[in-house]
Amino acid sequence: MFEAVIFDWDGTLADTKQAILASFHGALRAVADLDVSDEFVERRIGVGAAWTFREILDAKGLRCSEDLIKRLVAAKIRVALENTDKVHLFPGAVDLLENLHGKAKMGLASMNNRKIIEYLLAVLGVDRFFSEVVTVDEVAKSKPAPEIFLKTAQKLGSKPQDCVVLEDSIFGVQAAKAANMSCIAVTQGAYSADELATAHPDLVVGSLWENGAVLKFILKGK
Repeated sequence: MFEAVIFDWDGTLADTKQAILASFHGALRAVADLDVSDEFVERRIGVGAAWTFREILDAKGLRCSEDLIKRLVAAKIRVALENTDKVHLFPGAVDLLENLHGKAKMGLASMNNRKIIEYLLAVLGVDRFFSEVVTVDEVAKSKPAPEIFLKTAQKLGSKPQDCVVLEDSIFGVQAAKAANMSCIAVTQGAYSADELATAHPDLVVGSLWENGAVLKFILKGK
């Protein structure tokens, strides 16, 4: 079995899409008087706000200063905290966490901001499951770079090859594989099963309700 399980948050354990869209739109309008399509943001959920804002400004042909990025990120965090009522755990998430609790080390690796993640974990009552939480605030490189998963494994005290990652995005799966970790892809985010398959996950499931397949892979599949 795998020694450690590393979970992504946005789109994997939690349905955060509406809150994330509201936070990006709110920040862009307030700070830069800009807007962008929902799809543009959705396809980048999980890479980190700063990187997404840079891509948005670049797509608009606008100059991107670090001061502007910092102001956009700060506004995004503020709006996100105002929209936490829009965040819900996916069906099956708590059951999966309960079934793994005490059987494997569990960590959370999120490219969202720590202030948002810590608040949501506490409000939704799942902070007790994770012995380590690593967020975008602690990494220099965004997914598909493996940095966030490698840091989480290091904090958990596990070798990469002894870890399995649960992810919902192509760049998340790519990051897990680049970290030399196994990966279960969940099609609850913006990417289809066929799109996720191009990143070569070890298992693809439609939702966390497929606990049987997920647990079998984690507990017996290695």
